[in-house]
Formats: sequence, structure tokens, C-alpha cells
Amino acid sequence: MQVKQTEQLIATPDGQMPAYLFSPIRADSGEQGNQAAILLLMEAFGVTSHIQEIATRIAQQGYMVLIPDLYYRDLPNNRFGYDQVEAAMAMMWRLDLNQSMENDLRSALAELKAHPAVDPDRIGVTGFCLGGGLTFFTACRCSDEITAAAAFYGMILDEWFDAMPNITVPIQLFFGGQDPFIPLDRIQQIQARLQALGKDYQLQIYPNAGHGFFCDERSDYHPAAAADAWQRWIKFFDRHLNSINT
Repeated sequence: MQVKQTEQLIATPDGQMPAYLFSPIRADSGEQGNQAAILLLMEAFGVTSHIQEIATRIAQQGYMVLIPDLYYRDLPNNRFGYDQVEAAMAMMWRLDLNQSMENDLRSALAELKAHPAVDPDRIGVTGFCLGGGLTFFTACRCSDEITAAAAFYGMILDEWFDAMPNITVPIQLFFGGQDPFIPLDRIQQIQARLQALGKDYQLQIYPNAGHGFFCDERSDYHPAAAADAWQRWIKFFDRHLNSINT
């Protein structure tokens, strides 16, 4: 399936946020109406070529995909190579991971829902690294705006952990068992809390994988874990968003 990429600006309380829209195209009828859509949240390294490649892969599954540039307050120098960990982490921790982030995410969700090809009742959110944590944040703070959420190796802050009762959508979580940023006891704590609250969740740990295992540009890339997670991701969103794929 062909994919069309366009750029746009999203109005937020703090200014204009650039975003990238990936639209699946079918040769026989162009853009499909009434489509399910995915909000894709970036890594700590910004809207990298890897994240845009993931957006293309998701769009080829039949979803509309929107990537907001959550570092828009720091334009133009807000993307980093995978060897620039310290700089990326410094920018990540400059984010207001509270009300301002919620405002940005709600603005992005509103933009996605307003697209004429999108079914506003079939919106998923997914993300990697920083975006994985923010996917969990979105489930805690914006469950009223989404249908399902899938997070890859996201660090979950204590205040988000405490907000788990607010999650009302199915959530899928992927972790590497060798992740230095997210120890196994933290993952087990998250799982125990989700289970105790009776949440609809799936949690997958890849024992031999580290942080960033899905990215083939990073040293922690784990092909087997990435392939398995991708298939699980597809099944999860096909189930909860009822997308029509060919």
C-alpha cells in the first residue's frame, strides 16, 4: 500500500506545533474514508527518520498516522542522533510532563479526529522510548479521547503510576528485560498494579532485549523481539480499532 506524507501545524496553547501526517493510499480509490488512526509519539531523540519509518509501516497497515513534534518549543535544533544521548535526555527533561504535555497531546488528538478521513471513535496511541512513557501518560490523562494504547519501553513516572486508576482503555506494554532505564522490579510493579486494578492490559517482557530494541539504528536492536512485538502490536490494534486492512 502506498503512503502519502504531509506536514501541518497544530494550534496549541503554547503556539504552533509541527506534525507529520501519513495517509494510506489505495490505487483504486485514493484515501479511504472512515479510517482508524494512530497518534505516534516520538523518542527522546525527536521525530527521527526511524519514527517516520514506523509511521509508514503503520500506515501500510491501513491506519492514518500523526506524529506531533513535541519538542516544538526548541525548534529548529530539536533532533538528535542515537550517539547524542546526553543532549537528547537534557531536552526530554526540559519538557513539562504535566499540564502542558496534556494540552499538546489533546491538541494533536483533536487535529487527528478532525481529519475528514478519520473515524474519531477509533483512535489509538503508540510510542517508543519517551513516546512510550507518554503513551502511558495519554492513557492516564486522555482515556476519554482514545480507544487503545500501546507503549514501547516507556519510563513511567511515579505520578503516572499513581494515576493508573484513570486508565479506561486497553493498554499494551513492551519492555526489554535488559533495559538499564527500566529495571525488572519496576516492570513487575507496573504489572501488579494494572492487575490489582483490573485493567485490560497486555505486558510483554523480552528477557534478552535492552532499551530501544525495536530500532534497527540502535545498538540495542533485537530483531527477534522487534518482529514479535510488531506482530503483537498489529493484532492488538486490529482487535481494538477494528481496522479494515487488505
